Amino acid sequence: MGYRLSKIYTRTGDRGTTGMGDGSRVEKDHIRVAAMGDTDELNSILGMVISECDSAEMNEVLLTVQHDLFNLGGQLTMPDYDLMTEQRVQWLESILDEYNENLPPLKEFILPGGGKAAATCHLARAVCRRVERSLVSLSREMEFSQHILAYINRLSDLLFVASRVLSRVAGEDEVYWKSERLAQLEK
Repeated sequence: MGYRLSKIYTRTGDRGTTGMGDGSRVEKDHIRVAAMGDTDELNSILGMVISECDSAEMNEVLLTVQHDLFNLGGQLTMPDYDLMTEQRVQWLESILDEYNENLPPLKEFILPGGGKAAATCHLARAVCRRVERSLVSLSREMEFSQHILAYINRLSDLLFVASRVLSRVAGEDEVYWKSERLAQLEK
């Protein structure tokens, strides 16, 4: 395979449009581009989680997710390609089942925190929810594999569970929401 990017600037987007993999051009603020950008942002935050994570196993899972997200972005630019499959969704579910087995059941809501890697993973989860909202909006304008929405929905669940796992790996406590705290502050 030759070089994919021999020149980083092309000037083709200087007038506010960008090229898609299917040959079309769209405005840079189009919902399709926004969904791709949100996906790229999520992928970047996962890179931050990996850089702070002390678990080789978790890093491998998150690196695989990064590859999946890159494929998802590719599918958004070339919607006729089916890069996101039911098998990818099932893989996430199997990882979720494995991690959940070793976690204590939740009795309270968790606030973002639990160490740097866990807190960054919570940020990734919040951005993942934005990706999901962007994709739902895009689905009203453009057809794409529904496996994409299922994958992103499971991924937000995985990122929540991963943040819990990462808290334990770092020896940090999870931060539980306390509903009575507000009442105490109002006294």
